Amino acid sequence: MLQGYCKFGVVISKIPVMQSGLSAIMTAHFPDYELNVCHSLEELTLLQLRRADLVLVDLSGDIHQPRNVCEQFYALLSQYRDIHWVFLVSRPHYSLAVELLMRPESTLLSDSEPVERVVMAIRQGGVSAERISQKLLAPDYDDIHAENEKMVMLTLSERKVLRLLAKGWGINQIATLLKKSNKTISAQKNSAMRRLSLRSNAEMYA
Repeated sequence: MLQGYCKFGVVISKIPVMQSGLSAIMTAHFPDYELNVCHSLEELTLLQLRRADLVLVDLSGDIHQPRNVCEQFYALLSQYRDIHWVFLVSRPHYSLAVELLMRPESTLLSDSEPVERVVMAIRQGGVSAERISQKLLAPDYDDIHAENEKMVMLTLSERKVLRLLAKGWGINQIATLLKKSNKTISAQKNSAMRRLSLRSNAEMYA
């Protein structure tokens, strides 16, 4: 490597915590990279792509029109083959990612990978990195079975409340529909979240 040579990397994530986390990984383990952080694909410039050796893309969480997003990245993958693309993918988007983002120069990681695994994938580069993380390849039957067992533990009222919340109903609306007090509905929601080991509303909606 030439003395003073600096590689160029890009982090794309709409989630501030993920932006900070991926930036921290790069700073701690790859100080030879100059890093740019983008909130979305639309913020990414052609200059950044032409300079980039590495692009880290966070595809976790709630993505509006995930197929369109993956298709946009697919078009970029076809044009910029010298870049190592690392996609952090959540389970709901896994099949789309395999269909549209799996190329020789890309790596698919789970959005719940340990830091060491992310570092290893970046360090190995686009040529020798494991193409798809074992976390994504592992069948999720155990997760489904475990989730079904947890659901059995919920009362009928708790299930009703969670289903209505998932459809976008508010506590007041659910209370009116089920002819119960707001306090009762809130208690049932909190009880269900405890039984399912959910720590936040975001986890519950996910």
